[in-house]
Amino acid sequence: SDAVCPVSNRLKQARIKRELSQRSLGIAAGIDIASASARMNQYERAKHVPDYETLCRLALVLNVPVPFFYANDAEAELLLNMALLSKEQQTLVRNLVKRINFAQ
Repeated sequence: SDAVCPVSNRLKQARIKRELSQRSLGIAAGIDIASASARMNQYERAKHVPDYETLCRLALVLNVPVPFFYANDAEAELLLNMALLSKEQQTLVRNLVKRINFAQ
């Protein structure tokens, strides 16, 4: 289930957003051509969870931060939005969050 390990759902969500087939994503992430489609299918159906190294390669292809795969819905949205910001904007957001927490 999503609460236990959201990786499969996040992987599918990001792949569909990028309009990639399971096979093309797998190949782009360095998975053997012969098994790319089957492996990606198993990942998305949560039959297997990709190891961290594979997840890092998938994140690179999908242009998402690695923690996105483990995040709940609200966190995932925040991570994706943060990733779209420049380094300077990210620093501003982090400083704002610190100030909000400090003000409580």
